[in-house]
Amino acid sequence: MSGHSKWATIRRKKEKTDAVRGRLFSRLTREIIVAARDGGGDPAANASLRSAIDNARSSNLPNENIERAIRRGTGDLPGVEYEAATYEVYAPGGVAVLVDTLTDNRNRTVGEIRHILSKNNASLAETGSVSWQFDAKGTFIVETADVEEDDLMMVVLDAGAEDMEQEGDVFFITCPVEAFAGVRDALQTAEIPFRDASITQVPKNYIQLEPGEQGKVVRLLEAIEEQDDVQRLSTNLDIREDALDEASEGA
Repeated sequence: MSGHSKWATIRRKKEKTDAVRGRLFSRLTREIIVAARDGGGDPAANASLRSAIDNARSSNLPNENIERAIRRGTGDLPGVEYEAATYEVYAPGGVAVLVDTLTDNRNRTVGEIRHILSKNNASLAETGSVSWQFDAKGTFIVETADVEEDDLMMVVLDAGAEDMEQEGDVFFITCPVEAFAGVRDALQTAEIPFRDASITQVPKNYIQLEPGEQGKVVRLLEAIEEQDDVQRLSTNLDIREDALDEASEGA
């Protein structure tokens, strides 16, 4: 299974705690605000907003929070102005990391990220020196309890998906960016709920690390994701099943 999918699995496990779930809700809210700001408040005419709302609902963000975020994005309610920024990171062991953020204070965000990196033997990379190792892909997460594998495969492959893999209790679906809307619409037409739908940076190749070294990188990734302005990260680390336990033992 890919490094991206493994990290998505770790995120899902961590989201079960109240503190992490609170950060998840904040991230979902920011995505809705920015999507509404950039493309308008009508999800039928704004594909980014539609995806953000779908993700928020699949994560049980209350409808009133969703509506309030849309109104903040369109300016009907006062709100914070968020700016998107992506940071490229060299992690230990030659691992590459991309960090996507939405922030109302870029200086604060980059300062906090630099602090996290310095504590974990990592550093910011120059623009382009890491991102070339990734391709933008449409990605979907579907719970195995919600659909039979063969039925899901038929729906997504017919709609343009290029890969589908199972990891634990979820299926991970990957498609070209241009097929993203078609796969999403096909899932909704087939009434197959998805846990997440997003455009994600997927690594072209993966790096495997020895025990102990993997734990160092996973601790770094966890620390980055705990920063409030981080929306998501992508890594080319081929994360093994024991990643969380190894990271905890070395903390």
